[in-house]
Amino acid sequence: MTQLQGLTPEMYKAIVAVVDDRMKSIRVTRREYDRLVAAQARTEAALDRLAEAQARTEARVNELAEAQARTEARLDALAEAQARTEARVKELAEAQARTEARVNELAEAQRRTEEALKALAEAQARTEARVKELAEAQARMEAEFQKYREASEARFARIEAALDRLAEAQAQTEAQLRDLVQVVKKMQDTLAAVKGRQLEFNYHYRAGAYFGPLLRRLRAFLPVELESELETRLSAEDFRDLLSLDLVVTGQPRHLPDAPQVWLAVEVSSVVDRHDVERAIHRAGLLRRAGLRAIPVVAGEDITVGAQRDAEAHRVVVLQDGQALFWEAALADVLG
Repeated sequence: MTQLQGLTPEMYKAIVAVVDDRMKSIRVTRREYDRLVAAQARTEAALDRLAEAQARTEARVNELAEAQARTEARLDALAEAQARTEARVKELAEAQARTEARVNELAEAQRRTEEALKALAEAQARTEARVKELAEAQARMEAEFQKYREASEARFARIEAALDRLAEAQAQTEAQLRDLVQVVKKMQDTLAAVKGRQLEFNYHYRAGAYFGPLLRRLRAFLPVELESELETRLSAEDFRDLLSLDLVVTGQPRHLPDAPQVWLAVEVSSVVDRHDVERAIHRAGLLRRAGLRAIPVVAGEDITVGAQRDAEAHRVVVLQDGQALFWEAALADVLG
C-alpha cells in the first residue's frame, strides 16, 4: 500500500505496525481474510477521512496562522494604543492632581466662606436686634410725636387766628401807609415845585450874582419877554416849547471883551438830572435856530452823577453852589 498523503512517516509506521500485529495474531482463513479485507477497507476509508481532516486541519492552521498574524498586528496596534492610553492616563493623573489641589483650595475657600457667613449671620443677628430696638424707639417716638402734633395743632390754630387778626391789621396799616405815601409824595412834589419856583425866582432877580462872573452888561429875561423877537423866527410848536424855558440871560463874555454877545438857555431845578440837561440842550438849540449864539445851562442846588457826566460830554454849563462848571468849553463851542 502506498503511503497516504497527509500522513507523517511516524503515523504510517504506527498504522503498519498495528496491521502487522493484527495479521500475526489472526489465523489466515478465508473467512478471516474477508473480514480482514473488510476491516482494511474500513481502515483505508478512515485513513481517507483522516487525510481529509488533516487537509482541513492544515487549512485551518493556515487560517490560524493568518489570524495570528492579524492578531499580532492588532496587538502591535493595541500596544501603541496602550502607550498612548498610558500617556493620556499620565496626563489625566497629572490633571487629577491639579484638580485635587484646586479642590483643596476650593475647600479652603469654602471653609473661609463658611466662617465669613457665620460671622455675617452673627452680625445680621446683632443688626436685627438693633433694628428691633430702633423700631421700638421709633414707636415710642411716634407716640410722643403724635402727642406733640396734637398739641402743636392746637397751638398753630391759635397762632393762625392771631396771624389772621395781625394780617387784617397789617392790611389796614399798609392801606394807611399807601395813603400816607401818596400824601407825602404830593407834599414832596409840591415842595419841589415851590422850591423850584423859588430857585427860578432867585436866578431871575439875582441874575447878576449868579451870572455876573461870566458875563458883562448882562440882562435876564423870561422867554415870553422875547416874544416879539423870537416868535417870527420859530415855528409855532418850537416857540411854545421855548416858552417853557426857565430863564434867558444875555451878555458879553467877561474875560473876552472882543467876543460877541451870547445867550444862556437856563434850566433851573433843585436837583439837576439828565432830563434837565436834555431840555437845556434842546432849548438852546431853539435859540440858535432863531439866530442867537445860545449856550445850554443847568442850575440847581445839587446834580446827579449821570447829569454831570452828560453836561461835560455835551458842553453844558453847570451852576452849583456859586461855581460854574464847563463854562470855557461851552463858550468855545458856541463861538466856534
